[in-house]
Amino acid sequence: MKRKNLRIKAIVLMILGLFPLAFTHSAEAQHPGKISKIGILRSGSPGDANIEGFRQGLRELGYIEGQNVVMEYRWVDRDDRLLELARELVQQKVDVILTGSTPATIAAKEATKTIPIVFGALSDPVGVGLVASLARPGGNITGMSLLAPELWPKRLELLKETVPKLSRVAMLWNRSNPGMAARAKETQDAAHHMGVAVQDRGAKDSQELENIFNVITKDPPDGLLTMLDPFTTLHLKHIVDFTANHHLPGMYEERRFVQAGGLMSYGPNVVNLYRRAATYVDKILKGSKPADLPVEQPMKFELFINLHTAKALGLAIPDSVLFRADDVIK
Repeated sequence: MKRKNLRIKAIVLMILGLFPLAFTHSAEAQHPGKISKIGILRSGSPGDANIEGFRQGLRELGYIEGQNVVMEYRWVDRDDRLLELARELVQQKVDVILTGSTPATIAAKEATKTIPIVFGALSDPVGVGLVASLARPGGNITGMSLLAPELWPKRLELLKETVPKLSRVAMLWNRSNPGMAARAKETQDAAHHMGVAVQDRGAKDSQELENIFNVITKDPPDGLLTMLDPFTTLHLKHIVDFTANHHLPGMYEERRFVQAGGLMSYGPNVVNLYRRAATYVDKILKGSKPADLPVEQPMKFELFINLHTAKALGLAIPDSVLFRADDVIK
């Protein structure tokens, strides 16, 4: 009887010993206990609203820098250094890389085929070969789409509705960014159907931007279209000030240009796309594969108008355009 009781006691102790082990294993599966390391690869400057949107998204998901997540920031002012810095992030053994432009994503893809890559907001990830399709990205890359090429005909339509005499527009874009080629072509095609001539003004650095401004000054168009990427964002104030000084109605992709004095913008909330990108990073850190996460497309597009700028340009914004505005700066 005593031997039987001892055997029962041993079994009970074994069971009691297994329960904490099982509980601990389950908790570790949900909360690994290690500090996750996120690499951020971008052109531009560290004080970026998009990255702040991403960090906000992480905070909403319970990530606190220095406690359960560490950020490895890599910023460049020249795209030709992106591959070098992407390789640095790989050497740092980051768990996931967030990229902020097509060139940055291409560099990250070249640097690693295994570390997950999430792009914050790209216009044509399929067209440049970064993902197989929006629904099934494949590989180690996914993220947020700007749907940018499809939106430029709408932007041009809004600008022409605002400036009825619009017949020639200058198109300012970063020609070193392959992701912008689709936007440029879509804009030119749309302009052709509207009877508007497009002056292609691609620049890859500050000196070329100054040269373009000189050309525009000598042969002024009826308006300026500025495409969004880290290069044009870096020169945001310079671009907006130039349009103001030369009385050019400007159409932009993002509201920050309008807040700085530009005439109007139409497109998705890019900061919000970066905040949404944090949910993909969270899923990947918890075990999801980028190949199984469809590229997310924006559902809402915002129209912003600066009436103060319109008045300075001598423009009366039509009621048909004002009615569609999400926000108006007076």
